[in-house]
Amino acid sequence: MTSVLVVHDQALQRLGFRMLLAAQPDLTVVGEASGGFEAVRLSAELRPDVVVMDARTPGTDGIETIRRITRAPSLPQPSGSARAVRNPPQVLALTSAGLDEYASAALRAGARGFLLDDATPDELTAAVRIVATGDAVITPGLTRALIDAVRQQRPGHFVEREVGLEALTERERDVLVAVASGWSNAEIAARLSIAPTTVKSHVSNILGKIGARARVQAVVFAYESGLVRPA
Repeated sequence: MTSVLVVHDQALQRLGFRMLLAAQPDLTVVGEASGGFEAVRLSAELRPDVVVMDARTPGTDGIETIRRITRAPSLPQPSGSARAVRNPPQVLALTSAGLDEYASAALRAGARGFLLDDATPDELTAAVRIVATGDAVITPGLTRALIDAVRQQRPGHFVEREVGLEALTERERDVLVAVASGWSNAEIAARLSIAPTTVKSHVSNILGKIGARARVQAVVFAYESGLVRPA
């Protein structure tokens, strides 16, 4: 059973999310929050698997809310549990079109997924399930918009990071450039003359080294670190 915390400033929206999610046999809503401070508190108390939150959640900076939720320390599980520790919740953010800069910052803060707020009920429930497993969910349209937004940054205007390009091998840099160019694993394998499984291994290593959870975060890193320059 996947537990969910719903965060939205409108009571009617929270009720709608609760009814939708609770109607699924494998999902349960363990709490609701109307603002960022309450979301952080309930997330720490209830330890849900997933936090579904509106990108415009009031009460505290939305990016800081995501950061506090996703970077909370892991807690030991009760004896007999299948897992030794309980990790921080995964955050699925609902965002409006045009909030691409917010999406970029939220991904860096630890958000696992994004859906546009006009997503269908089936899309939302599917995204909750996917995010709960540790995978990332970002709608194709938002992914393209996010990459375009990063590409349009002023040349030379990049974000300071704890991990830099020096952490990557030369081959990993080649693979990262290809990922930032939008190539699939199969295309990268063909162009670099390596096996697809090797590409997958390189991508996994890159994500681990830079602290990213999804390919789109690696794309952001490639541009912000200066490895790939905006056209």
